[in-house]
Amino acid sequence: MIYRIRVRWSRWLAIIAATVLFSLAVNNFGHLSLKAADVTEEAGAVLAENSLVAQDISAVWEKGSFPVENFQSYTSGFGYRISPVTGKRQFHNGLDLAAPRGSYIRNWWGGKVSDLSDNTACGTSITIQSGSWQHVYCHMEGHVDDSRNGKFLLDREGGIQIALGQEVPAGARIGRIGMSGRTTGPHLHWVLKHNGGYIDPASVLREMFKGQAVSSAS
Repeated sequence: MIYRIRVRWSRWLAIIAATVLFSLAVNNFGHLSLKAADVTEEAGAVLAENSLVAQDISAVWEKGSFPVENFQSYTSGFGYRISPVTGKRQFHNGLDLAAPRGSYIRNWWGGKVSDLSDNTACGTSITIQSGSWQHVYCHMEGHVDDSRNGKFLLDREGGIQIALGQEVPAGARIGRIGMSGRTTGPHLHWVLKHNGGYIDPASVLREMFKGQAVSSAS
Protein backbone atom coordinates (compact mmCIF):
# COMPACT_ATOMS: atom_id res chain seq x y z
CA MET A 1 0.00 0.00 0.00
CA ILE A 2 1.37 3.44 -0.96
CA TYR A 3 0.55 6.34 1.31
CA ARG A 4 0.07 9.77 -0.22
CA ILE A 5 1.62 12.64 1.65
CA ARG A 6 -0.48 15.80 1.75
CA VAL A 7 1.68 18.91 1.73
CA ARG A 8 0.40 22.45 2.32
CA TRP A 9 0.31 24.52 -0.87
CA SER A 10 2.45 27.26 0.64
CA ARG A 11 5.16 24.73 1.46
CA TRP A 12 5.05 23.14 -2.01
CA LEU A 13 5.20 26.52 -3.73
CA ALA A 14 8.27 27.46 -1.71
CA ILE A 15 9.92 24.10 -2.42
CA ILE A 16 9.24 24.12 -6.16
CA ALA A 17 10.33 27.75 -6.52
CA ALA A 18 13.62 26.97 -4.80
CA THR A 19 14.06 23.85 -6.97
CA VAL A 20 13.53 25.71 -10.24
CA LEU A 21 15.80 28.63 -9.32
CA PHE A 22 18.53 26.34 -8.02
CA SER A 23 18.35 24.10 -11.09
CA LEU A 24 18.56 27.07 -13.44
CA ALA A 25 21.59 28.43 -11.62
CA VAL A 26 23.36 25.06 -11.72
CA ASN A 27 22.52 24.52 -15.40
CA ASN A 28 23.78 27.99 -16.36
CA PHE A 29 27.02 27.38 -14.46
CA GLY A 30 27.37 24.00 -16.13
CA HIS A 31 26.95 25.49 -19.61
CA LEU A 32 29.73 27.98 -18.90
CA SER A 33 32.20 25.58 -17.32
CA LEU A 34 31.62 22.21 -19.01
CA LYS A 35 33.77 21.50 -22.06
CA ALA A 36 32.76 18.97 -24.69
CA ALA A 37 35.86 16.91 -23.97
CA ASP A 38 34.75 16.53 -20.35
CA VAL A 39 31.43 14.85 -21.16
CA THR A 40 31.90 11.26 -20.05
CA GLU A 41 29.93 8.20 -21.08
CA GLU A 42 28.26 8.32 -17.67
CA ALA A 43 27.12 11.91 -18.15
CA GLY A 44 25.81 11.05 -21.62
CA ALA A 45 23.67 8.31 -20.10
CA VAL A 46 22.35 10.87 -17.61
CA LEU A 47 21.20 13.21 -20.39
CA ALA A 48 19.45 10.38 -22.22
CA GLU A 49 17.72 9.06 -19.11
CA ASN A 50 16.49 12.51 -18.04
CA SER A 51 14.02 12.54 -20.94
CA LEU A 52 12.02 9.89 -19.04
CA VAL A 53 10.97 12.33 -16.37
CA ALA A 54 8.80 14.49 -18.62
CA GLN A 55 7.18 11.66 -20.61
CA ASP A 56 3.82 9.98 -20.00
CA ILE A 57 4.86 8.67 -16.58
CA SER A 58 4.80 12.25 -15.29
CA ALA A 59 1.07 11.76 -14.67
CA VAL A 60 1.82 9.49 -11.70
CA TRP A 61 4.41 11.64 -9.91
CA GLU A 62 1.83 12.84 -7.37
CA LYS A 63 2.25 9.48 -5.62
CA GLY A 64 5.74 10.44 -4.50
CA SER A 65 6.81 12.00 -1.20
CA PHE A 66 9.17 14.93 -0.70
CA PRO A 67 12.14 13.26 1.05
CA VAL A 68 13.03 15.72 3.83
CA GLU A 69 11.13 17.09 6.81
CA ASN A 70 12.07 20.60 8.04
CA PHE A 71 13.61 21.30 4.62
CA GLN A 72 15.75 24.45 4.54
CA SER A 73 17.47 24.73 1.17
CA TYR A 74 19.17 22.99 -1.73
CA THR A 75 22.90 23.22 -1.11
CA SER A 76 24.36 21.42 -4.13
CA GLY A 77 22.75 20.41 -7.39
CA PHE A 78 23.12 17.50 -9.78
CA GLY A 79 26.00 17.63 -12.28
CA TYR A 80 29.59 18.82 -12.39
CA ARG A 81 30.86 20.96 -9.53
CA ILE A 82 33.93 21.82 -7.47
CA SER A 83 33.99 19.46 -4.49
CA PRO A 84 33.76 21.33 -1.15
CA VAL A 85 35.92 18.58 0.39
CA THR A 86 38.70 18.03 -2.16
CA GLY A 87 38.52 21.29 -4.13
CA LYS A 88 38.58 19.27 -7.35
CA ARG A 89 36.05 19.14 -10.17
CA GLN A 90 33.71 16.17 -9.85
CA PHE A 91 30.42 14.74 -11.06
CA HIS A 92 27.84 15.17 -8.28
CA ASN A 93 25.38 12.31 -8.83
CA GLY A 94 22.53 13.58 -6.66
CA LEU A 95 20.83 16.53 -5.02
CA ASP A 96 21.78 17.86 -1.57
CA LEU A 97 18.89 18.95 0.65
CA ALA A 98 19.79 20.75 3.89
CA ALA A 99 17.76 20.38 7.07
CA PRO A 100 18.54 20.54 10.82
CA ARG A 101 20.39 17.51 12.10
CA GLY A 102 17.95 14.92 13.37
CA SER A 103 15.17 15.89 10.91
CA TYR A 104 13.39 12.86 9.50
CA ILE A 105 13.91 11.54 5.98
CA ARG A 106 10.92 10.09 4.15
CA ASN A 107 10.91 7.42 1.47
CA TRP A 108 10.28 9.01 -1.93
CA TRP A 109 8.54 5.98 -3.51
CA GLY A 110 7.30 2.61 -2.29
CA GLY A 111 9.80 -0.21 -2.77
CA LYS A 112 12.15 -2.77 -1.23
CA VAL A 113 15.35 -2.06 0.69
CA SER A 114 18.11 -3.42 -1.56
CA ASP A 115 21.23 -2.21 0.27
CA LEU A 116 22.35 -0.81 3.62
CA SER A 117 25.82 0.64 4.25
CA ASP A 118 27.84 2.74 6.69
CA ASN A 119 31.42 2.33 5.45
CA THR A 120 31.69 4.65 2.42
CA ALA A 121 31.83 8.40 1.72
CA CYS A 122 28.02 8.19 1.59
CA GLY A 123 28.02 7.45 5.32
CA THR A 124 25.10 5.59 6.83
CA SER A 125 22.86 5.03 3.83
CA ILE A 126 19.87 3.13 2.54
CA THR A 127 19.10 2.09 -1.03
CA ILE A 128 15.53 1.31 -2.09
CA GLN A 129 14.52 -0.41 -5.33
CA SER A 130 11.17 0.58 -6.86
CA GLY A 131 10.82 -1.43 -10.07
CA SER A 132 13.33 0.04 -12.54
CA TRP A 133 13.99 2.98 -10.20
CA GLN A 134 16.61 3.05 -7.46
CA HIS A 135 16.85 5.77 -4.80
CA VAL A 136 19.72 6.24 -2.36
CA TYR A 137 19.75 8.30 0.86
CA CYS A 138 23.15 9.27 2.31
CA HIS A 139 24.73 10.86 5.44
CA MET A 140 22.06 9.55 7.82
CA GLU A 141 22.18 9.11 11.58
CA GLY A 142 22.70 5.63 13.05
CA HIS A 143 24.68 2.65 11.82
CA VAL A 144 24.27 -0.70 10.09
CA ASP A 145 24.13 -3.83 12.23
CA ASP A 146 24.99 -7.04 10.39
CA SER A 147 24.16 -9.91 12.75
CA ARG A 148 22.83 -13.47 12.61
CA ASN A 149 19.35 -11.94 12.71
CA GLY A 150 19.99 -10.14 9.44
CA LYS A 151 21.21 -6.76 8.29
CA PHE A 152 19.53 -3.67 9.78
CA LEU A 153 19.87 0.08 9.72
CA LEU A 154 19.57 1.20 13.34
CA ASP A 155 18.96 4.70 14.68
CA ARG A 156 17.67 4.04 18.19
CA GLU A 157 17.40 7.71 19.16
CA GLY A 158 15.20 8.35 16.14
CA GLY A 159 13.19 5.14 16.55
CA ILE A 160 14.35 3.79 13.19
CA GLN A 161 15.02 0.11 12.47
CA ILE A 162 14.88 -0.99 8.85
CA ALA A 163 15.88 -4.41 7.57
CA LEU A 164 17.49 -5.39 4.31
CA GLY A 165 14.73 -6.71 2.02
CA GLN A 166 11.97 -4.87 3.88
CA GLU A 167 9.11 -3.31 1.88
CA VAL A 168 8.80 0.42 2.62
CA PRO A 169 5.79 2.54 1.53
CA ALA A 170 6.11 6.03 0.06
CA GLY A 171 6.22 8.68 2.77
CA ALA A 172 7.46 6.35 5.51
CA ARG A 173 10.21 7.65 7.77
CA ILE A 174 13.39 5.77 6.90
CA GLY A 175 16.06 7.73 8.77
CA ARG A 176 17.25 11.11 9.98
CA ILE A 177 19.54 13.84 8.67
CA GLY A 178 23.03 13.22 10.02
CA MET A 179 26.74 13.92 9.50
CA SER A 180 28.03 10.44 8.67
CA GLY A 181 30.45 9.85 5.83
CA ARG A 182 32.16 12.64 3.89
CA THR A 183 30.12 15.80 4.49
CA THR A 184 30.64 19.43 5.47
CA GLY A 185 27.23 19.90 7.09
CA PRO A 186 23.93 18.18 7.91
CA HIS A 187 22.03 17.33 4.75
CA LEU A 188 20.56 14.51 2.70
CA HIS A 189 22.45 13.50 -0.42
CA TRP A 190 19.66 12.02 -2.53
CA VAL A 191 20.44 9.92 -5.60
CA LEU A 192 17.98 8.67 -8.23
CA LYS A 193 18.72 6.09 -10.93
CA HIS A 194 16.54 4.54 -13.63
CA ASN A 195 17.74 1.29 -15.23
CA GLY A 196 21.25 2.12 -14.02
CA GLY A 197 21.32 5.69 -15.38
CA TYR A 198 21.45 8.72 -13.11
CA ILE A 199 18.45 11.07 -13.03
CA ASP A 200 18.46 14.67 -11.82
CA PRO A 201 16.28 14.59 -8.65
CA ALA A 202 15.32 18.26 -9.15
CA SER A 203 13.56 17.36 -12.42
CA VAL A 204 11.57 14.67 -10.61
CA LEU A 205 10.52 17.12 -7.88
CA ARG A 206 9.25 19.55 -10.53
CA GLU A 207 7.15 16.81 -12.16
CA MET A 208 5.87 15.71 -8.74
CA PHE A 209 4.59 19.22 -8.13
CA LYS A 210 2.90 19.34 -11.55
CA GLY A 211 1.26 15.97 -10.96
CA GLN A 212 -0.02 16.94 -7.51
CA ALA A 213 -1.28 20.29 -8.83
CA VAL A 214 -3.27 18.53 -11.57
CA SER A 215 -4.61 15.95 -9.10
CA SER A 216 -5.75 18.65 -6.66
CA ALA A 217 -7.39 20.73 -9.40
CA SER A 218 -9.36 17.74 -10.68
